[in-house]
Amino acid sequence: MKKWLYSAAAVPFLLFGCGDEKEVETLDTAEVPEFVEVDIQTAEELNVGESVQLAAHVTQNAEAVDDAKEVMFEVWESGLRDDGEMLEGKLTEDGVYIAEYTFDHDGVYYMFAHTTARGMHVMPKKKLIVGNPDMSKVLEDTSSDSMEHGSEHGEHEDEKKDEEHDH
Repeated sequence: MKKWLYSAAAVPFLLFGCGDEKEVETLDTAEVPEFVEVDIQTAEELNVGESVQLAAHVTQNAEAVDDAKEVMFEVWESGLRDDGEMLEGKLTEDGVYIAEYTFDHDGVYYMFAHTTARGMHVMPKKKLIVGNPDMSKVLEDTSSDSMEHGSEHGEHEDEKKDEEHDH
């Protein structure tokens, strides 16, 4: 019984001791970090069979980000995202990351610059016209502006159907 009383008496002192007189940071006083911005610098019109640089300039608060955790270029032909390729971007200078790529035939392509830097993930998308594509034969690009595609999308659809059946 005495142990119980000692324990009960000690709790307020422990709680008081854990309190710190430092100011508690609120949303009003907390600094919100500047967004990481990614500017895709690859030209929109490219030639077939020539090596091109897929390039992205990464900045935060108008300053170059040379310490991005990852810059990956995802390239696919319009309507064929599941057949796309991922290429690792390498830092050249002043926040510019590049990867070399050669388009082997005319077409409309899309590219994401998946960028993870300073706790943020940014993925701008850009349309690329390679050579002189026959626009009547170009497949419509139905991919979203997110990373979700292919079988992953199907899994989400199945989850929605399961939820509907549960109601």
